[in-house]
Amino acid sequence: MNNFEPRIYVACLSSYNNGILYGKWLSADQSAEAIREEINIMLKASLMSGAEEFSIHDYDDFGGLSLSENESIDTIVAIAVFIKEHGDAGVGLLEYHGNDLESAKQGMEEYCGAYSSEVDFARGLMEDCYEI
Repeated sequence: MNNFEPRIYVACLSSYNNGILYGKWLSADQSAEAIREEINIMLKASLMSGAEEFSIHDYDDFGGLSLSENESIDTIVAIAVFIKEHGDAGVGLLEYHGNDLESAKQGMEEYCGAYSSEVDFARGLMEDCYEI
C-alpha cells in the first residue's frame, strides 16, 4: 500500500505572465484555510508587486487522478484527505468514479477489503455473517 503525501505546486500568475517561474509546493491534505494562507504569503513575497492571482501548475501523489489548474482549494483538500485516509483503494475508487468524491465515498462505505483469493473473501464473509 502506498503512503500518499498529496501536494500541489501553486504558481504566481503575475510572475508566470512575465516569464518568471515562481511558486511553492504545498501539502494538499492540510486545511483549505492553511493552504490559502500559504498562497497569500507566497504571493506577497513575489517579485511582481500587487500579485494576486495563482494557478495550480503541478501536483504530486494523487495517484492517476487529474487536477485542473483552476481546481478549487476546497476540492483539492477533500480529495487529498480522502486519498491520504484510504490510500490505493481511495485512488482506485476516485478513478473508477471519474473524480466524483461523493460517489467514491459511497463506494468506500460498501468496500469489503482486499483479499488474497476468492476463498479468503468467502471465509471472511462467512465469519462476518455467521458464528462458526
